[in-house]
Amino acid sequence: MGANEDQEMELEALRSIYEGDESFRELSPVSFQYRIGEDGDPKAFLIEISWTETYPQTPPVISMNAFFNNTISSAVKQSILAKLQEAVEVNLGTAMTYTLFEYAKDNKEQFMENHHPGNSTPTPANNIVSVETPSTAPSSKKKDKKEQLSKAQKRKLADKTDHKGELPRGWNWVDVVKLSKTGSKDDE
Repeated sequence: MGANEDQEMELEALRSIYEGDESFRELSPVSFQYRIGEDGDPKAFLIEISWTETYPQTPPVISMNAFFNNTISSAVKQSILAKLQEAVEVNLGTAMTYTLFEYAKDNKEQFMENHHPGNSTPTPANNIVSVETPSTAPSSKKKDKKEQLSKAQKRKLADKTDHKGELPRGWNWVDVVKLSKTGSKDDE
């Protein structure tokens, strides 16, 4: 089997295994993120794995550069990446993305033992940690800008609403008035 066939099979397997798992995110057909730890867990971290063209015969690119990991020191990131790299060398030649994510989940406490969430400062931009730089970086999506209202528009909107920001009951009702001819039997 060629590298592309192996990648297609692994991609299909990853999609079926992690279907409905909120921690898993497919950034592209060759790039994946997995959050190790629960929401709100101070020791949670995010791993990003990108496949090279010749993966699984060559190692994938493993990165912890996500904004989610800004509170983790670069020493802890390097330690995690070194341990994941050891797992990559053992599994070279086989589909390993699932194995790496599960390895990280199983060893989360060991990986984060030197991480102290209260004392950490965000990692400066010059200390970005990555095992290898992918040749084709995934394009970033532009975020839609929120429409800005003028002061007059905000006042007008505030005048229409009550103290809770809700429109009063019946604000869009239409009055229906029945007109009748004067002097008809209906008026008598």
